[in-house]
Amino acid sequence: MKHIFIINPTAGKSDSRQRIYDMADSLRLKHGLDVQCILTKRQGHATELARKLCQTGEDLRFYACGGDGTLNEVANGIIGFDNAAMSVIPIGTGNDFLKNFGDHMDKFRDAENLWNGPQFPLDAIQVNDRVAVTIACSGIDARVASDVHKFSESPILDGKSSYIVALAANFLFRSITSHWTVTLDGVAAEKDYALVAVCNGRYYGGGFMPVAEARMDDGVLNTLVVDKISRVAFLKFVGPYSKGNYTQFPHLAQCYTARDIVIASTKKDIATCLDGECFTSDYVHIRLADKKLNFFGPEGCDCNATARDISPAMAKM
Repeated sequence: MKHIFIINPTAGKSDSRQRIYDMADSLRLKHGLDVQCILTKRQGHATELARKLCQTGEDLRFYACGGDGTLNEVANGIIGFDNAAMSVIPIGTGNDFLKNFGDHMDKFRDAENLWNGPQFPLDAIQVNDRVAVTIACSGIDARVASDVHKFSESPILDGKSSYIVALAANFLFRSITSHWTVTLDGVAAEKDYALVAVCNGRYYGGGFMPVAEARMDDGVLNTLVVDKISRVAFLKFVGPYSKGNYTQFPHLAQCYTARDIVIASTKKDIATCLDGECFTSDYVHIRLADKKLNFFGPEGCDCNATARDISPAMAKM
């Protein structure tokens, strides 16, 4: 088996390359592992590297060394390959994916805890021709996410602070809602929407948690749909929303367990964010990729460690 460290050299606020090289060398010397480190050179490069290696048919373990964007790229490269599994070494800004693992998050920082850890399948979110691992969001939150990277370059802002600043900029200077047709398992509704967040995991935006009951291996996509909302109402909504308390606003937000979601617009105004990677289009087709992503982590880790029990409102849907 080969152990491949795919390193994003621009992730985070400091250069972590030497620390990753030292981890890889330690695995080689202490355990006799076949280890390789590869630096990414551009956006999308991690996907290209991972897919090409998977196509050799060799048994592979990938370590995505970066933030949520690097995680997303490696996942897009290995998904569907039975000979490959991945883990994460967090050196990014937000590292929202690993927040799903609760107290085990810090164990992912050292490859010594990962190399022989158990493998298990995760669900993923198929979005057009790409996948998301944690959350695929469209609407104001996706527009905010596309701005977060700009603000996260500031030395005085952490991941969540960057998200809040980007949110404020979009709130003050752009429309909150967009006119779309949203179709959930064949049932369509055309109107103004603030956002549609399809959740496999629980965290994005530096720690915001739209659906606290979302689980990453249950074969369910929790889709939170937020209707047209005024700026005043949005100010009241965003705090509870960030903590998974959308049920406090039943007149604005509803959560569904649709397996097939389509968002369509008459113009190219659907901003969509996949684990921090953003694009804009006029059509977004989202489906469940049930148990399609092979993942490994520290002994005893649980991808649903921070998930809440399902809410009474959700149980009725």
